[in-house]
Amino acid sequence: MLSRTASDLYWMSRYLERAENLARMLDVCYSLSLMPQAGRTDGNDELAMALLSTGTLEVYQQRHGELNAERMLQFFALDEDNPASIYCCLQAARSNAHAVRGRITADMWENINATWLEMRGIAEQGLGRYGISRFCEWVKERSHLFRGATSGTIMRNEAYSFIRLGTFIERGDNTLRLLDARYEMFGEESEEVSDRSARGYYQWSALLRALSSFEAYAGVYRGSPAAGKVSELLLLRPDVPRSLRACVEELNHILASLPGDNGRPAQRLAAELEARLRYTSIEEVLDEGLHAWLSDFIGQVRQLARTIHGSYLEVI
Repeated sequence: MLSRTASDLYWMSRYLERAENLARMLDVCYSLSLMPQAGRTDGNDELAMALLSTGTLEVYQQRHGELNAERMLQFFALDEDNPASIYCCLQAARSNAHAVRGRITADMWENINATWLEMRGIAEQGLGRYGISRFCEWVKERSHLFRGATSGTIMRNEAYSFIRLGTFIERGDNTLRLLDARYEMFGEESEEVSDRSARGYYQWSALLRALSSFEAYAGVYRGSPAAGKVSELLLLRPDVPRSLRACVEELNHILASLPGDNGRPAQRLAAELEARLRYTSIEEVLDEGLHAWLSDFIGQVRQLARTIHGSYLEVI
């Protein structure tokens, strides 16, 4: 497969996954921001988690100054000048899909093209009139439909592999960044909060819901969500679809199946990361410090993405 084609497929799926992840995060942070906590009523701290996890806090402050809920929601949902907005992610995904129209199925193209056309209509209508919760649910639904069309219609060839590579790189990175953003917002409190704390319960529950893991947590652990158990679930359990370990295992499997010798550096790094997660306990993670461990692994996932790009996606 040509590197340019592989790159377009890879980034198409990354942008779609990124849009869904942003929608999940916005929906949960917005809901949490409406709940008065510790005498606060503005909820800006919860919404600021989105800025921290995407690394856009400084960009937002340069353009808009003080944190404002309405401006932050617009910034992440429909801002055409914010590359990290859902609007720009869906626009980029559609552009990549158009470039590889001949390598994806009609169902996939029709889904992503219709999503972009609807996105433009929502932008014209405005978020205030459409509704933030309704908008986030729409983004998630369109992402699910695209994955369903992909799974049900495309051949299991290299195109399919690069689509899945993009999905799991983006998903694993998102899980790490959401956990780390929560730590940056609440510091040591995020590791020491009591199971009986209403604030801690809602914060950890919000994080689990953002990653569709609340039901999984309830099925595995007893009691209210707390740092150690939530971190173990989202980092080390292979049976949770959005956990870091599940994503890395998928990446390792996909890379190992690609032919040729060019991908050996990426294959080796993915295998090393999977082994690290397989044989690491949550006690070791917490002893090292959750923030330090997360920061290190964010760098490792970023390095894997660069290695994949150098091995397969650079146009020679």
